[in-house]
Amino acid sequence: MLSDPIANMLTIIRNANQVYKPSISLDSSKLKIEIAKILKKEGYITDYKIIGDDKKPKLAIKLKYKGKTRVINNLKRISKPGLRVYVEASKMPKVLNGMGIAIVSTSKGIKTSKFAKLNNLGGEVLAYV
Repeated sequence: MLSDPIANMLTIIRNANQVYKPSISLDSSKLKIEIAKILKKEGYITDYKIIGDDKKPKLAIKLKYKGKTRVINNLKRISKPGLRVYVEASKMPKVLNGMGIAIVSTSKGIKTSKFAKLNNLGGEVLAYV
């Protein structure tokens, strides 16, 4: 049993990215699907699919590369089970001077830091991309 499924997902993506794997497959959950949606919308992955049956679905993610250059350069888990990190809307973090995104869990769902700041939403910072 894994204690932190988000960290596990990010580690699988990071490791596959390092060796230029075209796609990965991992156990699915609503939270992981929402993170994959954000990564696709922001252009960090090519696509994602939910495969398998209703009892044990898998999340398949196609990673994105530009030639031999990785699209995802930095993927870091911020709020951990042992140390939760919460921010107000006014103190929303800028990642890589605005070139990256922060994935934030808000009262409106899993959103990017840009969306949360525009809609005056605070929340838990899950990861930096």
